[in-house]
Amino acid sequence: MNEDRQTLRIDLWLHRCRFFKTRSQATAAVSGGHVRLNGERTTPGARVKPNDRINLVRDRLSYALTVVAIPARRGPAAEARECYAEDEAVAAKRTEQIQTLKRDRMLTPRTAGRPDKHTRRKLIRRRRS
Repeated sequence: MNEDRQTLRIDLWLHRCRFFKTRSQATAAVSGGHVRLNGERTTPGARVKPNDRINLVRDRLSYALTVVAIPARRGPAAEARECYAEDEAVAAKRTEQIQTLKRDRMLTPRTAGRPDKHTRRKLIRRRRS
């Protein structure tokens, strides 16, 4: 019984620590190979305990986490942040990636609204070539 309080399924841990909005999204990410536990690909039912390392890719952004505590519930974000420690180098790299994506979005041309038929056909021809 004491062991159950010290461990938690990885999909539940990811959901309670607010990395995924629903548990089914967390399960799909683990099943899809986007989550590694201690460097190994894992299953949604794998047990997480303190000091385990979790590598996670969500929305093409990497996270490197160390489990600090097992959350009792899905609470506020501040409470969830206390359950893990994040690698500073990976966090800095992720911030840089986000800034690059924002810069790229600012460089894309903007239109006044929906393209008309003529402009749509030009866009389609441009994509094909």
